[in-house]
Amino acid sequence: MRKLGDTDVFNKTIALRVDLNVPVKDGKVLDDTRILAITSTLQYLRKQQSKIVLISHFGRPKPGIFDEKFSLLPVAKRLEEIFNTTVPLFQSLKDVNFDNEISLIENIRFLQGEVDNDADLSRQLSDLADVYIFDAFGTSHRSHASTFGAINSSKVSCAGLLLEEETNSLKKAMDSEETPALSIVGGSKVSSKLEVIKSLLHVSNEVLTGGGITNTFLKASGNNIGISLFEDSMIEHAKSLLATDKILLPEEVVVSKSIDSSESRVCGIDAVQDDEMILDQILSPKAVEKIFKAKKIIWNGPVGVFEQEFFSKGTQKLAEAIASSNAYSLAGGGETLLAIKMFIDKSNISYCSTGGGAFLEFMEGKALPSLSALGFKF
Repeated sequence: MRKLGDTDVFNKTIALRVDLNVPVKDGKVLDDTRILAITSTLQYLRKQQSKIVLISHFGRPKPGIFDEKFSLLPVAKRLEEIFNTTVPLFQSLKDVNFDNEISLIENIRFLQGEVDNDADLSRQLSDLADVYIFDAFGTSHRSHASTFGAINSSKVSCAGLLLEEETNSLKKAMDSEETPALSIVGGSKVSSKLEVIKSLLHVSNEVLTGGGITNTFLKASGNNIGISLFEDSMIEHAKSLLATDKILLPEEVVVSKSIDSSESRVCGIDAVQDDEMILDQILSPKAVEKIFKAKKIIWNGPVGVFEQEFFSKGTQKLAEAIASSNAYSLAGGGETLLAIKMFIDKSNISYCSTGGGAFLEFMEGKALPSLSALGFKF
C-alpha cells in the first residue's frame, strides 16, 4: 500500500479525504472521536509545511441539493477549536484555494456523481491538489468518487497515517496465530454478520454471540425463545455453524415481556416463557475464563439492548472483562465503540477501529475498493 511516509508532501498542496461523519445536535459536535483520529496525519502534514483541504461526507443528503442539516459547518467550527486555526468551509470545488493551512469542502455528498463514482467528478477531486491522500477507513468499502475514483485519477495518491494504523491493526488481528483466540459478535441479525462469523471461525477458537444473533442460535438449538427477535430464514445457517462446536452461547439470559418494561428476570436458556423476550445475556464464569485466557480478542457488537439500563449489564460485564484481560483486543463498529465509551476506559482496548461496515467487510476478507486503489494486499 502506498504510504504517506514514502510520499513527497513537503510544501505541497494536499486533498485529504477523511471521515468527519460525526454526531451533531443543535449545531454542536456531540462526539469528536473521528475528528481527533485524523490528528496524526494533520500534524505530520503541517510539519511538512503542506496546505490541506479536507474532503468528507456527512449523513446521506439528496445529491445535488444543499440541505443545512447535512452541512459540515459545525465540524469546521470544531476543527478550528481543536487545531487552533481558521478553517474556511468552501461551498463548491471552484471555491477551493490554499490560502489557509487547513480548509474544508462542504459535504461531498451534496455533489452529483459522488456516490456514483462519476469519472468527471473524480478527476475534479484529483486535480484539486498536488497529492490526494485517503485517510477515511470508515468509507473504504464504498466505490465513490472521493473514496475510489479520485485515488485512481490522481498522479500522486497514498494512504494517511490513520488508514495505515487501521489496516495494520486489523491485519494483525486476522493474521495472528496466537491462541487461544476469541471473537465476540453481537447485533440484531445473523444475516448481516453471517460471513463475518464464518471468517472469524477460521481465526478463532470460539465465537461468542450476542443480541438477536444469540436468539437465532438458541432457536436453532431447540430452545424456546418466546417472542424474542430472531431470523427464521437463518435457522439452517445457524445449525451448520453450531455443528462446528465453536459457537459459545450463554447459559443464562435476561428476559422481559416488553423492551420498554422495567420488570425483568434472569433465567436459564431453557426457561424462557412464551410471552417473554430475551433482551440481555449473563456472561457466564466459563465465558469470563475464556476471555482472561485469550491471547487475542476481536469484538464487534453488544450482547443486549445496552442503551437501556435494565438490559445493559451483559455488555458492561463483557467490556469490563475484555478491558481487564491481557489479550490483544480489537474492537470495531459504532455500537461497540459507544459501549466502550459508556462502560470502560478506551485505553484498555488495544485498538478501536473507526470503521463500521468497512470493519465488517475487512473481517469477512473482502477486498475494499479504496484499499485496492492504494495497492493494499489482502
